[in-house]
Amino acid sequence: MVMTQFKNGIPACAWNRPIGLGWSQPYTVRYASNIDDGPWHGMPLGGFGAGCIGRSSRGDFNFWHIDGGEHVFQNIPACQFSVFEDAENTKTAYALSTEAPQDGSLKSWKWYPSDTNGTYHALYPRSWFVYEHQTKVQLSCTQFSPIWANNYKESSYPVAVFVWKATNRTEAPVTISIMLTWQNMVGWFTNASKSPEIVLRDDGSPVYEYQPRLNESKDNYNFIVENTDKIGCVLARSGIVTPTEEGEGEWCIATSKQPGVEVFYHTRFNPVGTGEDVWNSFASDGSLPNILDATPADHTEQVGTALAVRITLQPGQTLEIPFTLAWNFPVTEFAEGVKYYRRYTDFFGRSGKSAWAIASTALDEYQQWWRQIEAWQQPILDRQDLPDWFKMALFNELYDLTAGGTLWSAATDIDRYGQFAVLECLDYRWYESLDVRLYGSFGLLMLFPELEKAVIRAFARAIPNSDDRTRVIGYYYVIGAESPLAIRKAKNATPHDLGAPNEHVWEKTNYTAYQDCNLWKDLGSDFVLQVYRDFILTGGSDFKFLEECWDSVVCTLHYLKGFDLDNDGIPENSGAPDQTFDDWRLQGVSAYCGGLWLSALQAAISMGTILKIADAALDTPELDESINTFQSWLEQSLPVYQAKLWNGQYYRLDSGSGSDVVMADQLCGQFYARLLGLPDIVPIECAHSALKTVYEACFLKFNDGKFGAANGLKADGSPENPKATHPLEVWTGINFGLAAFLVQMGMKDEAFKLTEAVVQQVYSNGLQFRTPEAITASGTFRACVYLRAMAIWGIYLTMNQSISIS
Repeated sequence: MVMTQFKNGIPACAWNRPIGLGWSQPYTVRYASNIDDGPWHGMPLGGFGAGCIGRSSRGDFNFWHIDGGEHVFQNIPACQFSVFEDAENTKTAYALSTEAPQDGSLKSWKWYPSDTNGTYHALYPRSWFVYEHQTKVQLSCTQFSPIWANNYKESSYPVAVFVWKATNRTEAPVTISIMLTWQNMVGWFTNASKSPEIVLRDDGSPVYEYQPRLNESKDNYNFIVENTDKIGCVLARSGIVTPTEEGEGEWCIATSKQPGVEVFYHTRFNPVGTGEDVWNSFASDGSLPNILDATPADHTEQVGTALAVRITLQPGQTLEIPFTLAWNFPVTEFAEGVKYYRRYTDFFGRSGKSAWAIASTALDEYQQWWRQIEAWQQPILDRQDLPDWFKMALFNELYDLTAGGTLWSAATDIDRYGQFAVLECLDYRWYESLDVRLYGSFGLLMLFPELEKAVIRAFARAIPNSDDRTRVIGYYYVIGAESPLAIRKAKNATPHDLGAPNEHVWEKTNYTAYQDCNLWKDLGSDFVLQVYRDFILTGGSDFKFLEECWDSVVCTLHYLKGFDLDNDGIPENSGAPDQTFDDWRLQGVSAYCGGLWLSALQAAISMGTILKIADAALDTPELDESINTFQSWLEQSLPVYQAKLWNGQYYRLDSGSGSDVVMADQLCGQFYARLLGLPDIVPIECAHSALKTVYEACFLKFNDGKFGAANGLKADGSPENPKATHPLEVWTGINFGLAAFLVQMGMKDEAFKLTEAVVQQVYSNGLQFRTPEAITASGTFRACVYLRAMAIWGIYLTMNQSISIS
């Protein structure tokens, strides 16, 4: 076997970009109301559901998801690493960001030049800065958090590790110092408005204003903590005994004590002043004045803290200097009074006084964590049948498990791994949209199956519930029509999502109001397929999980069958956008929803049969009746689907609109049937013909295959309606799902050509670590940090299935 190639100890497949190099024409938002923070996004740091931070390729910390489900993108300049070097009678010092503050603060600091003086690399959950030309020593920083597959403990920790490596390549001693400064932001990341007003945005999406308490630092103070082998500074707020409110807690920066290494500190500098209170001494000799000042800030002040480590390296000597950054905000609050403890509190307690313990644990264990990450990634990195760009995207698309406004609650007797949820995206800020996760949950399923099943259990619990509150539908607002009032959640309807961070996630579902999701024709099937998928692909032995979901499987299929108005066996689409392509009107039996229905019936029959065998207590007349009912529906539906939709080359969009468009995802149901070992829902020769037509019409003939596959074009590659939205967009996750289907059908080369086109667009045009739902050929995007893009793990899954079958 050819082992992974490395450069500077970094896997060659890692995404890389010169430090500080901008983008000449990055993608911009399609709609002005959508979030567009610009291209300066780096790999996020932090555990799942613990809050996270991001550091971009120019070196600034600018991404703050500390409050569950809420987004702040802003450079905090005083949160920064700096380097001092005394070599060959020349002293240099830089703050290691190429972005100087725009407000004139920290003007005494010297900022790192951006003219090709190093490279940033990222392969989630690891990233690296390799610095060049500006120092005599060879200098790099490795960043990571303790995330690896099947790890339900450390993956929840609110911590980032920074391992600095300095090597003296000269023939004389060199003194070097690394400084970490951090602003005390305790209390900043919570909504000042506990009950924000919900309004409809111009794209019909419900939104509310998040008002973080940025710069409200009254009573914040910093103090040193140390023991025989570590030293740190805790950033706290006076008056907090045990946190009961969101935003209450601590930060901590820490480093190890080592022989021959000096550690300096300053616990109270002004992070919005000139910065000379730390910079003058640091730039002079790499030291700090060792000021211990725990005076709380008054209402006009900001306070920062600093740690610096200094060492003189002999010729040829190498030293590793670890820093850790921890944050401890144990409470996450949704609507006022609706509070949960985060998962990591199961291991560090709920006192809010554990930031030092977390940072200290990281210093003790980071080398072991690193080995665990390597052991997880290495088998994939060593595979010769996977190109480097695919390995890069495969791991980096997992960034959303950290950055996606992720929630992970503490364990309970009912949920022994806690409850888990990831936002659909930053623009559509509600959790675990079921239609989106049909593809987007493959990564979670394959790597953290217990969290995946926790999400599906939450849907199963929600299906029997109802919420009769009425509301207007945003779609009608967009098209300028009067909206009918729709109830929020119908009994036995599968909800679209698990709620939003301003209400009560997991309990108040169906937050989105763009469409009436009670009328959607894919959600029930999506739920059934994901239940069976999660059972089969996690070993086929968790019968308790299957049993927990079974009643909801039965209820939702009966609910969905209620839309079969002509009693031909298949629920009809209504002519409104009533499925995941929620700007796309389908009429009658549709290829997309109808195919999912057929596969869901097959999955339900298989589940019922398994339960009969697994538990005699479940082998009841009611269970038999459900299986027989689903079997009769299936037998009726299969010939109808083929007769109404097959046109001899591909499957029609639907039976009622007269459209001749080739829908890229027309056979999602067939893909799922084969994925789960169920019988084909269409003749295999028809599936091959349809897939070949999709590949040619939607991908090759759409801008010469440069962008990926558009959702729907005519067979000649022309648009049915040049003004349409969804049909002419390239959806990243749908493309990865389509590629998985291509692999499944023996078209691996075509799958990789399609996937590479999409990956190229994302990672070459400033969309890295904010992968959107949709891109267009005009260089615009919609809905960043999107859940569905983790569908790239579906490609990897189908490759492994094909290997095991062969």
